[in-house]
Amino acid sequence: MSRIGKKPILIPPGVEVKIEDQRVIIEGSENKVSQKIPEEILVKKEDNKIIVSIKRKSQKSSALWGLTRVLLQNHIIGVSSGIEKKLEIQGVGYRASMENEKILKLELGFSHPVKIEIPAGIKVSIAKESLISVFGFDKQKVGEFAAKIKKLKPVEPYKGKGIRYFGEIVRRKVGKKAGTVK
Repeated sequence: MSRIGKKPILIPPGVEVKIEDQRVIIEGSENKVSQKIPEEILVKKEDNKIIVSIKRKSQKSSALWGLTRVLLQNHIIGVSSGIEKKLEIQGVGYRASMENEKILKLELGFSHPVKIEIPAGIKVSIAKESLISVFGFDKQKVGEFAAKIKKLKPVEPYKGKGIRYFGEIVRRKVGKKAGTVK
């Protein structure tokens, strides 16, 4: 049994939820998101809550129950307040800048600057050339784009240079030590 699937999802004020066939449409003040619901799962709206339950019990339906609930909750949070991921760049000469509204330019120690096109529905802002903030309404898209940026220059364990999530702790390795004579 899913402990997460049992919990009802509270609908905050300003968010409207419509359930049509096997699709849930969530509308906020600025954005609209839709989520397809698997056939094994039943979604009901009662008062200002969404309740997710199982139509017919099987191993697959148990797995999808909690997943569906979490996806709907993420959409509601995204539509009401938005999702933000912060990345920080560490390293001498490593910096980020915006070329225009749709292109992020990163200088990461390569022979050329790396340019990434920002997908629709995502906004990127830069503070102090080393702090990148990725903001959007869809948690999956925001996380995917932040992971794509991070993958360009993963943090190396010896000097800690690279791109990391803000507040992420990277275990450092000691490296070579001077040999001792016995």
